Amino acid sequence: MAAATQPSSRAASGVLLLLAVLLAEQVLAAEALSIGVNYGQIANNLPSPARVSSLLRSLKISKVKLYDADPRVLHAFLGTGVEFVVGIGNEHVPAMVSPATAQAWLQQHVAPHLHAGARITCITVGNEVFKGNDTVLQASLLPAMHSVHQALGTLGLQGRVNVTTAHSLDIMGASYPPSAGAFHPGAVSHLRPFLSFLSATRAPFLINCYPFFAYKDDPARVPLDYVLFQPNAGVTDPNTGLNYDNMLYAQVDAVYTAIQAMGHTDIHVKVSETGWPSRGDPDEHGATPEHAGTYIGNLLRRIEMKQGTPLRPAVPIDVYVFALFNENLKPGPASERNYGLFYPDGRPVYNVGLRGYLPPMADSQGTRQVIHLLILIAMASVAFALS
Repeated sequence: MAAATQPSSRAASGVLLLLAVLLAEQVLAAEALSIGVNYGQIANNLPSPARVSSLLRSLKISKVKLYDADPRVLHAFLGTGVEFVVGIGNEHVPAMVSPATAQAWLQQHVAPHLHAGARITCITVGNEVFKGNDTVLQASLLPAMHSVHQALGTLGLQGRVNVTTAHSLDIMGASYPPSAGAFHPGAVSHLRPFLSFLSATRAPFLINCYPFFAYKDDPARVPLDYVLFQPNAGVTDPNTGLNYDNMLYAQVDAVYTAIQAMGHTDIHVKVSETGWPSRGDPDEHGATPEHAGTYIGNLLRRIEMKQGTPLRPAVPIDVYVFALFNENLKPGPASERNYGLFYPDGRPVYNVGLRGYLPPMADSQGTRQVIHLLILIAMASVAFALS
C-alpha cells in the first residue's frame, strides 16, 4: 500500500514545493518598496554588483538610479525585475548632440541590456547641468536629449525609455512660499524648450532636493522638526492656504508652481535625489546618524503611505534616496562621503527598519540563483513522480 501511494506523494510534494517557491517570489514582488535608491560607485571598497543585487532584493527595493550605464550592474540585475534609471555623464553630453554618437551609445550601453531583459525606463542626460557655469554643456543639453530620444526611435525603443535630466534645486530663483515658486531667470531661456520636450515625450522633471542644506546653512532659523518630517505645526502658504508640515514637499510644490507658470500642467515632478548625511565637518550642522535615520525613516513611512504633496494630493510623491552606500572617494566636505544607507560591508549606517542581506564574497550569484535552482528541483521532482 505504501509503495502504491509513493509516486503521488512525491508528485504532491514537488508541486507544493514549486508552488511555495513561486508564491515566495510573487510575495517579494508584491511587497516591493515604493521608494527608489541612488547607487553611486565613487569608492574603492564597495561590494560587487552581484552582491548588491542580492542586497537590494532582500530589502525589496525595486527602483535603482545609476549615474552611468555600468554593464556589470545591469547584468547582475537581469531577471530581478528591478527598474533602472541610467545616466550619461556631463562629460559626454556635448558629444551626444551628434545623432550618430547618441545611437552608438545606446547600441553599446542600453539596447543589449533591454534585449536581455533588463528594465531600463529612463535615461538622464547629464546631472545638475545648470548648477555650474559651463555654457557649452548647458547649450548642448537639450540638443543631446533630442538626439538620444530620436536614436531610441531608430532602434525601436521609443516609448519604452524616457529621456530627461536631473536638476539641482539651485535652478529655482524662488521657492518660498511654494505658490511663489519660480525658476532662476538665467535658466528660463533653456527651460522653456526643455519643458516643451518633456511635455511632448511624457518624460518626468527630475529635481534633487536636500532639506539638509537649508538646515545646515541656517540651523537657528530652520526648524529641525520641519525638515525631519517630525510632528510640527507646519507652515501655511499665505496664497493658497495649504499647510506644509515638511520642507521636502514644499520644495516639490514650488517646482510644480514654477513649471505651471511656464505653461505646463502635464509634467510629473520626481525627486531624483534626497538624503541626509550621517557625518559631516564641524560646520555641517545636523549631520548625525540620529538625524539621518529620522529623516530617511520618516520619509520611507510617507512614501509607503502613497502620500502626495499638498498641491498634488492625488499623485504619490516619487523619490530616489541618496544613497545606497557611503562612498569614500567622493570629493568635497565630509558629508559627501556619508550619505549612505549602508556601509560597504552591508551594515546599516542607522536603523530605519531596512533589514537586508549582503551575501559573502564567495556568493557571486546571489539568492535568486538559489530560488531558480529550487524551482528546477521541484519541476524535476514532479516530472519524475509523474513518469
